[in-house]
Amino acid sequence: MFSMEISVHWDGKVFQRFSDLAICMGTVNNVHIEEENEEENEQIHRLKQSVYAEIKGRYNIETLKDNGTVRAYRDFYWKLGIDPTKTRPSGEALLRRVLHGDTLPRISTVVDAYNLASMQTIIPVSGFDRDCLNPPFHVRFAENGEAFIGIGMSKPMILTDKMLVLADQKQVLSIYPYRDSDNTKITLHTRNVLVVGYGATSISKQQLTEAVKTTLEYIRLVSSGEVGTVKVFNSTCK
Repeated sequence: MFSMEISVHWDGKVFQRFSDLAICMGTVNNVHIEEENEEENEQIHRLKQSVYAEIKGRYNIETLKDNGTVRAYRDFYWKLGIDPTKTRPSGEALLRRVLHGDTLPRISTVVDAYNLASMQTIIPVSGFDRDCLNPPFHVRFAENGEAFIGIGMSKPMILTDKMLVLADQKQVLSIYPYRDSDNTKITLHTRNVLVVGYGATSISKQQLTEAVKTTLEYIRLVSSGEVGTVKVFNSTCK
């Protein structure tokens, strides 16, 4: 089985500003990823219908902004200098899409599975191709002038030192917590996956753990993968 030691280092400047911040990481191995086709893949079809029905029964689009988890990420975005009404936290954005009567984008079975989990838990979640990563990982502020190519971007984005990022030893993996790198995205060739659940101020470790475990279980369900380690790292972990 593919193995990779997971460790996260927090920059001192991040700890000074967000002493109670945490992230959760989990792994799933030996996945089999297919292009998303609900008509041919009964598992993803059933999963989507179940989650759509559950969230439509639980949430109301008119009162969603008052939900505690939604509020926590919106407040966190403001602290990062991001307007959450223009760049919505991913979990909220996906949830609003479905509550408005639309469906989630069809990308691949595994990507759709983690988007479902992110929507259901309202926790921003990333999925990375583990074979493209170079741990240990770092939560830090970007360097001025650092280049980043996010999924779907045609040219690099130039980062500033006000932007919080998750990085490995060689590159920025995501702008925390809303845009992932194109270089490490999950593709049809991915076999081993790292899932990251991004915390915010007042989001509990239990919420993060449940979100990542839900994500891993959904991925396992649609890809026959083998779920591995799940661990929370908080900003006091040096």
